[in-house]
Amino acid sequence: MEPSGKATSGETVDTPQHRTLGPASRVSILRLLRDTGAGMTAADVAARTGQHLSTTRAHLERLAGAGLLVKARANGGQPGRPAWRYRATATDPAPAAYRVLVAALLEHLPSDADGRTAGRVGRDWGLRLAASVPPQDDPVEAVTAVLGGLGLSPHRQPSGPGAASVEVHLRTCPFLELVGQRPDAVCGLHAGLVRGVLESRGVRDAEAVLEPFGAPHACVVRLPPPRHRAGRR
Repeated sequence: MEPSGKATSGETVDTPQHRTLGPASRVSILRLLRDTGAGMTAADVAARTGQHLSTTRAHLERLAGAGLLVKARANGGQPGRPAWRYRATATDPAPAAYRVLVAALLEHLPSDADGRTAGRVGRDWGLRLAASVPPQDDPVEAVTAVLGGLGLSPHRQPSGPGAASVEVHLRTCPFLELVGQRPDAVCGLHAGLVRGVLESRGVRDAEAVLEPFGAPHACVVRLPPPRHRAGRR
C-alpha cells in the first residue's frame, strides 16, 4: 500500500506509520533507502535529496521511531564515534533461533550500555559457540559457521592476495527488531561474538569490524586475513 492515508476499501487509515509519512519529504527518504538497500548516513541522504542536514536528521529519526527504519553504527576499528547509518526495515523479518536468548541477554544489560559492554558479553558467547563447530584451519570459516548457525546467512566475499581484510556479508538479520531498540548493544554483541570465535582459533586481539548495512541488503564484517593468525591453541 502506498502511504496515501487511504485503504483500498476507501476508509481512512490513521496509524503512527501513516502519520509519520505525511510529509512528502519523508516519503522520498523512505523510498530512497528502500531502493538503495544499503545503509546511508544522514549526510548521504541529505546529499541525495538536497534537503538540509538537520532537517534530514529529524526526518530519519521520525521514520526510525515509527519502525520504518532501523539505525546502527559501525563497531570497532574506527576512531571516535561513527555516524548513525539508516536502513529500511524488512517487510518480513526472518525468524531467529536465538532471538529469545538475545532479547533476554539484552534485558540484563544496563539501558545505557554501549557497544563495548555488549562486545565483552559477545566475546564470551563466541568462545562458547565456537566449540560447537568443526575445527577449521581457516578461522574465517569458523566465523561463518557460527554466524550461519545463528541465521545470519554469512557469505564470504572474494579477496585477492595481500588483501588487508576479509569481508563477510550478512544477508539476513533475525535480530533486526532488536537492532531498532538497542542498536549499539546488538551490533556490539555481534562484533564481540566474532572476536570470540577468532580468539578460539588462535587469532588474538583481532579487530573484527562490523559495519551495519554496509552493502546493499547486507551488513559487512571485516576480518583479519588468515595470515594474521597468532597460532592455534
